[in-house]
Amino acid sequence: MGQSYEQLMERKLNQIDDKRDKRQGSLIFDALAPNAAETATFYADLDMLEERTFADTATGEDLTRRAMERGIRRKEATKATFYGRFLGEDGKEHFVRSGTRFFLEEYYYKVLFREKDGRYVLECETAGTCGNEYLGHLLPLDNINGLAEAVLEELRTDGEDEEGDEELRKRYFDSFEGDAFGGNIADYRRKVTALQNVGGVKVYPVWNGGGTVRLVIIDQGWRKPTETEIQKLQNIVDPQKRGEGYGIAPIGHKVTVDAVNEVRCNINMTLSLMEGAVQEIVMEDIRKRLEDYFAQQRKRWEESEYLTVRISRLEATALEADGVLDIQNCTINGKNGNIILEADEIPILGEIGVTA
Repeated sequence: MGQSYEQLMERKLNQIDDKRDKRQGSLIFDALAPNAAETATFYADLDMLEERTFADTATGEDLTRRAMERGIRRKEATKATFYGRFLGEDGKEHFVRSGTRFFLEEYYYKVLFREKDGRYVLECETAGTCGNEYLGHLLPLDNINGLAEAVLEELRTDGEDEEGDEELRKRYFDSFEGDAFGGNIADYRRKVTALQNVGGVKVYPVWNGGGTVRLVIIDQGWRKPTETEIQKLQNIVDPQKRGEGYGIAPIGHKVTVDAVNEVRCNINMTLSLMEGAVQEIVMEDIRKRLEDYFAQQRKRWEESEYLTVRISRLEATALEADGVLDIQNCTINGKNGNIILEADEIPILGEIGVTA
């Protein structure tokens, strides 16, 4: 659509009789140049507006507003929650008020409430996956009389980053494919993937007899959801699996919500390095690249019948790391062949063993 300043000037000058002085600096040239510059800017703005208008090229807030026209909202970042333990000087449980704040490393945590089983629930004050990183001993921001030990013991619900443009774009275009109604597969996929902390879902209709449905979930961070997250989703979809229509599932659909299973892949390889390369730095680069490869695999899980972790891809990915000369004898979990996962399994990177 757009035309450059040079193209516009050429068009304008071509309409002037050649008997006239049209050289740069002439009266005619100087009269046309400002108009051509403004028109070129206008064309550039139109091109930018076109990019921002349509869902296949829009980003950020523009994509958010376009998706909302279809009733699709970008998922917000969420805060991680944890189970914590507080002990007094006598070694017994110590009472801590809701709202009490602690810190671990660079993150701050707030006590939300105490569950019936006695465990305290704390929330990381920083939203996003970064809040999932640490477990360990907490330090209080204020002095708490009698408190001897505070420990962040277990991740309860994952913190998730705000939904990315590509994930939102995919949900937007998926909404046009197939008619979603009455609890068909398209209906379940559209409604469940719109829920917070859901990255993808596989729908298994009539999986345990007539009227039963099984939903297998991968979370928004492309990992296995926690038990608390699965229970929360179960309550939203079909509380107590009765099929009575109290959730988003239609009446008569007894729905079971399950999590994907993670398969830990331990990698071993013989590594040849270039002269001067430092193995620790090279291994850090290799791990990052392999983590990216495994993450891309997990993002494909929803659309794949099953996932395959290929030896050739692992070797090719590791070879891209700076300082790597050659890789041989690559194995996954002690085997020198590809790992073919089951339909409801996703791969995660385990240990990387290296023989120089």
